[in-house]
Amino acid sequence: MQMLLQLSFSLVGGLLMSRLAKKLNLPAVTAYLVTGLLLGPYCLGALGLTHLGFGTPEAVADLNIISQVALGFIAFTIGNEFRLSQLKSMGRQAITVGILQAVATTALVDAALIVLHLMNPELISISSAITLGAIAAATAPAATLMVVRQYKADGPLTRLLLLVVAIDDAVGLVLFSASFGVASALESGAVNAVTVLAEPIIEIVLSLVLGGAAGWLLYWVERYFHSRSKRLSISIGFVLLTVALSMVEFEAGGVHFGFSLLLVCMMTGTVFCNICDFSEELMGRVDGWTTPLFVLFFVLSGAELDLKILSNPMVLLIGAVYIVFRSLGKYLGAYGSCAISGCGESIKKHLGITLLPQAGVALGMALTAQQLADGAMVRSVILFSVLVYELVGPMLTKRALTAAGEIREEGRTSARKKNTHAASA
Repeated sequence: MQMLLQLSFSLVGGLLMSRLAKKLNLPAVTAYLVTGLLLGPYCLGALGLTHLGFGTPEAVADLNIISQVALGFIAFTIGNEFRLSQLKSMGRQAITVGILQAVATTALVDAALIVLHLMNPELISISSAITLGAIAAATAPAATLMVVRQYKADGPLTRLLLLVVAIDDAVGLVLFSASFGVASALESGAVNAVTVLAEPIIEIVLSLVLGGAAGWLLYWVERYFHSRSKRLSISIGFVLLTVALSMVEFEAGGVHFGFSLLLVCMMTGTVFCNICDFSEELMGRVDGWTTPLFVLFFVLSGAELDLKILSNPMVLLIGAVYIVFRSLGKYLGAYGSCAISGCGESIKKHLGITLLPQAGVALGMALTAQQLADGAMVRSVILFSVLVYELVGPMLTKRALTAAGEIREEGRTSARKKNTHAASA
């Protein structure tokens, strides 16, 4: 009963809060996150109103499977953007921007935090500085996708953005694995080439192979059904399957083998949408089914945000440096890489702002970074940055897409219709 009450208040409360957010001209994602904060263990939970909210962080963690499934559907939806027609026109630009902006962000944050270490070695270690720099490369696809879906954004910037956030996951994984391997070596005095180079590449390759196989198998099974409802059910079942398989981990010969949930589900969506002639209509139906799931995902994300870290001055200082230089890295990296790849002026000016949201992937990396000597501090800094980016990022993404002319004015046409004006602009 307790869990059902929590889910009910999360879903209904998030949707009611989104009505207030609309009056304030804020994205619905922000409303869902604020709802999570209010229902979380540091607001209603702290007052002992556990039937209305979450009394402890563990109560939120018990519902983690919902967040994992939601991320799987988010990645599956983004994979649908990797159609051959899109890749032919924007593939080179997406790869160039995806790689260069991530590397530039990591380099800038690394430099800033290393300078902070040189000024005060007790404040932050070199190993923590380079680890935080690598985590800075990660961008949250969930908040970006929700803003795009809510406002039916469409146009060159939106299409490039969805491709870049997908590529960003793979690039961020490599950067983090390499940086964390170096950081561990600095603390232990021994460099492990397998951990630094082999394991991230193996994880990416395994994820792409598993996702490709799942996408082909999904199409093969879908051909035996003609009912729209049954095809929808099969699609949902396969996304759940890929989420489950992506959680498998094992070791062999001293090498750790695992999968990236986002890459597996993205690849499943990519292969399926490129070989299935009815995928576009089916993906539209999947989008409608997943709306309540995404609301719960963001409410739970808000409930996970730890407000206790705001009482630690050291975390706030390092977090402020991290946020400022990560934001500069994303903006300048995106601007420079867009210029190199020949993107239009509007994309150069606004893409970097849309890459600021950060959440699940960064938190996962921070969890791994807790193995460092001061890993608890690294996790606290990331929690603080996620608190800021998740509340501010969606608003900035909306403003950037609006300034680029890819979000139409609300109320002029039905929200069920595609933004054809922006698409043709």
